[in-house]
Amino acid sequence: MTQDEIAVMDGGKCILQVRGVRPFFSDKFDITKHPKYKYLSDADPKNAFDMEKHIKRRPAIVKPEEEFDYYEIDGEGLQEDTKGERKSIFLGALH
Repeated sequence: MTQDEIAVMDGGKCILQVRGVRPFFSDKFDITKHPKYKYLSDADPKNAFDMEKHIKRRPAIVKPEEEFDYYEIDGEGLQEDTKGERKSIFLGALH
């Protein structure tokens, strides 16, 4: 399919790309018709996730009076694996 054909493609259609599968045509889905649409923030703004509120409500992982060890990793202690992800090969402890 050429760029010109994509530009004039029917507005009710889409090209779906899923990893491991060749791209294919599909009809667009109207999310307002989904049975659980009411739980989205599109339907009701109170359903939006508020990160600030979440951080304030969650309990502290380390209590202020509790002792703990602090570890830091710098970029020199990481190397890329065969999948292009970085993994730790050395951890240095700071006290």
